[in-house]
Amino acid sequence: MNLLEVRSVSKTYGSGEAAVEALKNVSFTVPKGEFVAVVGESGSGKSTLLNMIGALDTPTSGKVFIDGKDTFAMKEKNLTIFRRRNIGFIFQSFNLIPELTAEQNIIFPVLLDYQKPDKRYLEELLTVLGLKDRRNYLPGQLSGGQQQRVAIGRALITRPALILADEPTGNLDTQNSSEVISLLKEASKKYEQTIIMITHNRAISASADRVLRVSDGVLTDFGRCME
Repeated sequence: MNLLEVRSVSKTYGSGEAAVEALKNVSFTVPKGEFVAVVGESGSGKSTLLNMIGALDTPTSGKVFIDGKDTFAMKEKNLTIFRRRNIGFIFQSFNLIPELTAEQNIIFPVLLDYQKPDKRYLEELLTVLGLKDRRNYLPGQLSGGQQQRVAIGRALITRPALILADEPTGNLDTQNSSEVISLLKEASKKYEQTIIMITHNRAISASADRVLRVSDGVLTDFGRCME
């Protein structure tokens, strides 16, 4: 069963001679539980594609279906709720709230949805991510690797079906990068989540179930091994 379907998505910024085609008629599907790496040079359209999938931006044409639901057919309020409950975002810059502890940052999306955190699941996540002894630390008291683990916990806490990660190891050293990816893959496998990750790291893309390349707005599916 496909969790994600991107159907003929195009995105153009500007108009006339200043128009830039960031995405050109992109189509692909992703089954539930698959780990997909998206590669390509800077400015190729990778982040634009991720923003379309996550409904953070609107395509010029085309559709995106998540779990069979047409995201861009939803009203803004319904889309916001759907996105919060079904999509987890992980960014290169962590985007943690500096005044909140690691634990508070993780549960923030749940509180934003006016729900109570599942304490058992929270403890499980803290254990998997190696953060139990850092739960009461502020972001400024954590290393880069630990901050990214908090960001992963925040993305996982709502049990989203889809995780979108934009260069999540870009600010980390090799060892922390490897640990973060291993933890993310372990968690997603355990909770049957689908991951779509932008990366320039060849080791990460080589470990993915599938590799997609974006070049000048055009997507090519390399399957399980890159050429």
